[in-house]
Amino acid sequence: MAYPMYVHYDFTHSSDTRSYLRMAAGRFDSVRVTHRYRVWVPAAAALVAAPITQAYAQVWPQRPAGQWPLRFAFYLVNCLVLGAAGACWYHGARMTGASVLGAALAMLAVLTSRWAVYAAGLPLTDSLYLLVVGLGYYAIRRGPAGSWAMVAALVIGPLAKESFFLLVPWLLWFGRHSLGWPRQLLALAVGLALLFAVHWFINSRFGAPGIPSVANAWEHVNNITYSLRRAASVKGLGELLSVFGLFTVIVPVAFWLERRKQRCSASIFNALGWAEGSLLLIVALHMLLSGDLGRMGYLAAPVFCSALALVFTHWRPLLGLGCTGGLQSHQREA
Repeated sequence: MAYPMYVHYDFTHSSDTRSYLRMAAGRFDSVRVTHRYRVWVPAAAALVAAPITQAYAQVWPQRPAGQWPLRFAFYLVNCLVLGAAGACWYHGARMTGASVLGAALAMLAVLTSRWAVYAAGLPLTDSLYLLVVGLGYYAIRRGPAGSWAMVAALVIGPLAKESFFLLVPWLLWFGRHSLGWPRQLLALAVGLALLFAVHWFINSRFGAPGIPSVANAWEHVNNITYSLRRAASVKGLGELLSVFGLFTVIVPVAFWLERRKQRCSASIFNALGWAEGSLLLIVALHMLLSGDLGRMGYLAAPVFCSALALVFTHWRPLLGLGCTGGLQSHQREA
């Protein structure tokens, strides 16, 4: 799905993609402070592009030399990273009690979103932050066996996106059963050390002052009023309802059917709790600070995938075809 986006996208409409392409080429001086320190994906794309450049012209001679190998490298890296995020969503859904088929269908449904196509097909870094959120959700659902995912989220997160710090309290509190606070704080300290090292290196090498970072943070705070006005408009409401495409309506309809029929003793959504609800609040805060409602709304993918997987798993009682085993949830074995 992302391949046509990678091939045909008009880069004149996106300053973000041009910034990340410049970063991958080693040029940071003309990059906005919003993007300058998100180095993981551009660095990986630069490494992948090095061998691709040698053979790209032989495979696609119709495409002129220049940024095509680098764009292809971003495409490969982002597809792999978003695929890893999808795996986290799938396993998180399985651990809410969803069936293999239900979780797989829900994961595929979430990956059909236009925001997944953007994240995978363009030179952006959204895929990595989606993976960080997915790793955190997987670790919280998995328990102690998912401690490695919590460590990865805390180490990678600070350089994935500046708003990661909105996610930190959620990870520390709900992830305390997966990884104790001392080890969580140690992993976070490693991530922060990497963040400060990258800031120091880029600022000293390219003469980028730290003041714009503060101004940029304040600019994002000012986005809250704009985001609220946009969300209240018809266009903004449509953007919110289209984050996961037509699949968006399935979960509320399922909830309505369940309340209307009340044939089963337990709700199919009982496995979802405070961890999911608080993550949705954090995603809402991301949306308010960003002003890009749909793009940030896609960060709710782990929760939506779990809810949709439960609907796909228990569709029979929702349609009045009988209750299946009390709809008890289970935790998947390693």
